[in-house]
This record gives sequence, structure tokens and C-alpha cells, in this order.
Amino acid sequence: MTKRNRNLLVAALALLAVALVAWRVAASRSKPKTQMDTVRVERGRIVAKVTATGTLSAIVTVQVGSQVSGRVAELRADFNSQVAKGQLIAKIDPQLFQAAVEQARANLVAAQGNLAKAKAQAVDARRQAERSRALAEKKLIAQADFDTAVATAEAAEAAVQAADGTVAQARAALHQADVNLAYTDILSPTNGVVISRNVDVGQTVAASLQAPTLFVIAEDLAKMQVDTSVAEADVGRLKDGMPASFTVDAYPSEVFRGNVRQIRNSPQTVQNVVTYDAVIDVDNPELKLKPGMTANVTFVYADKDDVLKVPNAALRFKPPPGMVETPRAGGRPASGTGGSAPGVSQAAQGGGRAEGLAGGSPASGGERASGGGRGEGAGRGGAMDTPDRRTVWVLSEERPTPRRVRTGISDGTSTEVVEGELAPGDLVITDAVGPPSGFAAAMRRGL
Repeated sequence: MTKRNRNLLVAALALLAVALVAWRVAASRSKPKTQMDTVRVERGRIVAKVTATGTLSAIVTVQVGSQVSGRVAELRADFNSQVAKGQLIAKIDPQLFQAAVEQARANLVAAQGNLAKAKAQAVDARRQAERSRALAEKKLIAQADFDTAVATAEAAEAAVQAADGTVAQARAALHQADVNLAYTDILSPTNGVVISRNVDVGQTVAASLQAPTLFVIAEDLAKMQVDTSVAEADVGRLKDGMPASFTVDAYPSEVFRGNVRQIRNSPQTVQNVVTYDAVIDVDNPELKLKPGMTANVTFVYADKDDVLKVPNAALRFKPPPGMVETPRAGGRPASGTGGSAPGVSQAAQGGGRAEGLAGGSPASGGERASGGGRGEGAGRGGAMDTPDRRTVWVLSEERPTPRRVRTGISDGTSTEVVEGELAPGDLVITDAVGPPSGFAAAMRRGL
């Protein structure tokens, strides 16, 4: 090979190397496009709900117990028995109590006999005192004898009073024995249905410490209530009289309806979770609902038709790094922060927007949310998100653009837009995957 050909080959290789380096530099400067998921804004219905679980029970439930101890001699009611007020439903063995009544009656008779004896003695003592007074006036007896006779008469009168008290005590003991005997008959205190029976014939009940529960009677199963545990974060949305619906596992395809009777102020704390009891009145004419069933309750506190709504994912969306450019002092984007939305400031990326940053108009012919215009709080220099002031990102002319909106009710999936620069048909961004950065991006580019 001649020297000239060698030089030409070297030059060609040098040019090829330069071209390869230039191609790699250009490839390194190009960035993958951000992948964005969008959802179209539309109008529709939003139903705001509060859900809770509860337990069904009769409105009035009475626990029937025994006030005396003894052996259960007879049962006249069982599970699901219909009972009337005053009906005999059980009986305690009365033999011991009948004996106590007889003993108390005998004690009363003895006390009355002692009272009669005391009265007779008092009459005799009073007569002796009168005689002693007459003799003392005539100086026929000593003064001491007269004083003794008067004292004896007064003691006899006191003995009458004491005997009278003993009679009263005996009469009270007899009354107590009669009452205890009557308590051996267990009567139903109300009209209703027996939903629980806790004793059998021959079982001994002890009422020394507390009255044992023999039966549980529900007054009327045609009208029931649901005691629900509502979280403290949701209890403020409920009010007395509002409608509620629920389902039970026994009838999963049937929806039962009722109304909130009261929201009780007593908190219930379980493992640091505070709930409140919202009581719901329910009609149960077919007796399908039974005490103790678990109810899955839904309270509807707001229902709006034909409102502008956005998915909640769009309200939660924050642009990833590299999706929005950060301008330099001279208006040029900072190196390495290029993206698909030139001209959008960092203030907008942070949740607010400066005046005039809502680039890209809403879909032509679209209808803006009520109130229109820029929402309050979309201040200059970036406004922070608040519970009712949020930032959504709209894909307009292939550019992500921030829009400040004021939100209303939510159903957990979509949220009402009360006002803001948003119209039906706008594409809101719900998710975005930015270009790779750092060492991983360099490895992918082969640098």
C-alpha cells in the first residue's frame, strides 16, 4: 500500500470516528418521551356516601331474671314463644318460701298474743296506780309505795308499745315472706317474643349477688333498630332523620331501608379508634330481619346530577421530575430539565400557578364548570393545595398544563369540580412515567 493510500485510509477512519462520536452525542442529548395516562373530563352524577357496619336488635329488649334463689320447677315458655304481659313463663320451687310464710304468720300470731298480754298488764298497773294515789292522798301508804305503783304503770304502758312494735315487725316479716313466695312465679313484664332461654327445669338459680337472667324477651320484632359504628371522620356528615340503606348476609340481594333516629354522643374507643353509634329505625313487617344480624349500612349525604367531575387520580397526580421544564433567568430551560411542556414554571409544578400559566384553552365548544374563570387561591407565585382547592394537569396541545379548581363532593372515585378552568372533554393526566435519569439512563444510551 502506498503512503498516499495509507493517509487516505487514516483520514477516512478519522472521519468515521468523528461521525460516530457525533451520533453518540446526539443520541445522548435526546430524551425518551414521557408516557402519560389521561382521562377525559365529563359530566355525570356523583353520590357521596358514608359506609359503616352495625348490628340489628329489637327496639326494646327485656332481660327477665329471678329475685329469689331456688330450683326451677316449671318452664312455660321456650325460644320464639309469644308471651303476654303478666303471663307465667317459669316457676321456682315454692316449698321453702311457703314454709317461710307459715313461720312468719305464726310469729305474727305470737306477737299479737304478747301485745294482748302487755295491754292487760298495763290496765292492771294503771288500776293499781290509781288506788295508790287515793291511799297516798289519805296518808295511808308511804310515798315510796305510791311512786313504785306509778312507775310500774308507766313501764306497763311502754311494754304495750314494745309489743305493738313486735307485732308490726312480725307483720312486715309476713309481708316479705308473701312477696318472696310471689317471686317464685316468673311473669313476663311485656308483650313480645322470647329470643333467649338460659335455664332448664331442675336447674338451681342463685340470686344472692345479682339477679340471674332466665329469659330475654323482645317487645316487637316488627320494628327493629340498627346500632352502627360510624368513624369520627364521617359522623359530622350525618344528621337525625336522614335516610339510610343496608344489606345483611342472609339476604344479599335485598336492600333494606330506614331512617336515622339519633346519633349518640357517647364515644366508643377500640384500639385508639373512636366511633359513634348512629341508631337507625327499621320496619320489619315480614320478620326477615333477626336480632344480632350484621348490617352493612350506607348513608347518602349528598346526591348531585349533571355535575362536572374528574377522577380522584387526577387530583392526586404530581408531575414527575423531568416532565416540566424549570426556566433559567434568561428564559432558557436549565440543562437536563427539558421536557414535553416548555414554558411551564416550577411554581405550577408545585401545585399552584402564576398568572397566565394556564396555557392551552379548554376543548372548543366545551362548557366550563360553574363559576368559571380562575378559582380563588390560584395566586401568583404558586398556591398550595387545600382540601377544596386542588391542581389538575390537563394535556393541551401535547403539553401538560396546570389548572386550579375548586372541588365539591366525592364518591371515592370521582370528585365534583365546582369552579375552575376545566371543561367537559379536557384530558386530565392521571399518571405519567418520566424518562430515565442518572446512571440508568446513561447505561441505556450506551454511554
